Amino acid sequence: TSKLFKKNRKATVLLFWMTTCGPCRSELTAISGKFNTWKKSTDFDFYAISMDFPNRFEQFKTRVKESQWPFPAYFDFNREFCTVMPGELNGLPQLFVFDKEGKIIYNTRRYQAGDEDKLFEVLKKT
Repeated sequence: TSKLFKKNRKATVLLFWMTTCGPCRSELTAISGKFNTWKKSTDFDFYAISMDFPNRFEQFKTRVKESQWPFPAYFDFNREFCTVMPGELNGLPQLFVFDKEGKIIYNTRRYQAGDEDKLFEVLKKT
């Protein structure tokens, strides 16, 4: 992760998801539909991180390829984020926003339509 997450003084969003999670799919779709517009008005990094078990890697690759998201997606093969994130990522999707200093300033668990707009409001303030 130290190589992946740039120390560039930007807000960073981590969205944890699974291929079998319907709300995860909905949130990723909602965000990807607005992502390019958001990037025009605010600068941030965004990473979609799959928490699937290793036997779902092929499904992960297929989902990422078919979805053509405008942001990178990664697979946590060892499920290590579960050990370092608050609440052990119980309840997906789960989204975290880190401020420019690396402090968690926003966290949501599960997804409801419109949550992506709340995320953008947070990003505009960072």
